[in-house]
Amino acid sequence: MTTLDWIFLCGTLGFIIFYGIFKNRSNKDLDGFFLGNKSLPWYHVGLSVMATQASAITFLSAPGQAFTDGMRFVQFYFGLPLAMIVLSITFIPIFHRLKVYTAYEYLEGRFDSKVRVFTALLFLVQRGLSTGISIYAPSIILSTIFGWDIFWTNVLMGGLVLTYTLIGGTKAISYTHIQQMLIVTCAMVFAGYMLVHLLPADIGVVDAVKVAGKAGKVNIIDLEFNPQEKYNVWSGLLAGFFLQLSYFGTDQSQVGRYLTAKSITQSRLGLLFNGLVKIPMQFGILFIGVLVFVFYQFNSAPLFFNEVETDKLLQSEYAVEYQSLQKEHEINASAKTAEMYRLHEALEANDEAGIEASQSVILGLENKYKELKSKVSGLIEKSNPGGDSGDVNYIFLRFILDHLPHGFIGLLIAVIFSASMGSVASAYNALASTTMVDVFMKSDKRVRSKSSELMISKLITVFWAVFCVVVAYYANKLGSSMIELVNVLGSWFYGIILGIFLVAFYNKSIGPRAILYSAIISQILIIVIWKVELVAYLWLNPIGCALVFGFAWFFQQFIREKSEE
Repeated sequence: MTTLDWIFLCGTLGFIIFYGIFKNRSNKDLDGFFLGNKSLPWYHVGLSVMATQASAITFLSAPGQAFTDGMRFVQFYFGLPLAMIVLSITFIPIFHRLKVYTAYEYLEGRFDSKVRVFTALLFLVQRGLSTGISIYAPSIILSTIFGWDIFWTNVLMGGLVLTYTLIGGTKAISYTHIQQMLIVTCAMVFAGYMLVHLLPADIGVVDAVKVAGKAGKVNIIDLEFNPQEKYNVWSGLLAGFFLQLSYFGTDQSQVGRYLTAKSITQSRLGLLFNGLVKIPMQFGILFIGVLVFVFYQFNSAPLFFNEVETDKLLQSEYAVEYQSLQKEHEINASAKTAEMYRLHEALEANDEAGIEASQSVILGLENKYKELKSKVSGLIEKSNPGGDSGDVNYIFLRFILDHLPHGFIGLLIAVIFSASMGSVASAYNALASTTMVDVFMKSDKRVRSKSSELMISKLITVFWAVFCVVVAYYANKLGSSMIELVNVLGSWFYGIILGIFLVAFYNKSIGPRAILYSAIISQILIIVIWKVELVAYLWLNPIGCALVFGFAWFFQQFIREKSEE
């Protein structure tokens, strides 16, 4: 990175942070710190909801996801608009009417304090783990640029967000979200433009789509119903609907966003805005990943995109083996580029025989590339067992640093940083508010002044920041796409939490003991189902919800009979 990149990076981040703090400098109580005094309009709510979900994971990992697996991930969001409508009709009026700080306060009135605390703990575990991964995402950037140890980059990122979260509270978070989403949108549009500009002169957007389609990357719609397939129309519309309903309806990091709205109407408009805009936004981000794939078909791609790990490999006893694999890769990449031009010519001439022949050759060369990459991963695991042997999360970052113009590199990295800061700040706020309101104040009922409550809340925020940094340190050992990983973690818990809330809303005959027993057993079963890979992870959400309903009804019959006896 050049001086110009650093000016854009520091200037953008500094503006976002200090603007957020300036807009809300004087929180004096929990209502201001956690709810922003319920003063925000719908567009603040909508952009804040989107920014909370669109972390650095979205902008780093999603293009890499499309690069390796195509655009089928967009089907994950197909249930989102319907979930927003259901939430606007059901959840929002209840939460606003009860004037709650967190979603879990409602459960104590409907059931008892044990159910409330148990549900809050499920959320805290899930959100704490996911936030650690959200911190890890921008830490990758610092580690790649400076070659720093990932521990210190995690500490720096986690501490930076903690600073303005403690000073500004939830309103500061919301104000920074608006700046982040505006900058993110402009920067990603320009990144797409630059990608098209960097393609060969005779390859336009339509040609790029054709090439990507023949390589199996434009796989947007899959109508086959297969519960073991991660992404198809049915998993998105049905299973994804339950995940989105639980995420936006019971996850305090999202509920806390729309509880800051001036009214029920403003909350509804904010959520509906998110439902309309999120799918096109995610489509665009994934399409950028497909364009990166096409770019590297006509230009030599790195054998392994994580340059920090390959540099360590060159200093290890496996350097000769790695260099040999690199030479094989260069020969393979050259052959693939030549074949790509032949495929392009066949597509232009509508030569079906030529298209089929080129596809066959390219598939073989692509498989060879994957084989060489797998061997590099094996060398990294041997030479550095604690290192990151996967590179899907580094693909877009490596492209930015290697091929985009200076100045814009700094701006785009600032965009990814700011997106992470918005998401992590919301999570810190949600973890602190849930711990304070649903756990601490329930277990310790001493009367305190407003200033004391605020100070305790800030100390709890610090605790969760430390916890999330520790999780981030171990995230590199998981080796998978971060955008998938956070959704897998969510799917372990979201179905159970949603089931508890739906029973609370719609089945008044079920009591606290029955729902608590059913939630515990259902949670254990969901982990077992995931472990044995009975279904793809998205289906854990409706299954978990159904298990809670079923077991709750069963236990309630038993408890009722025992009571009658």
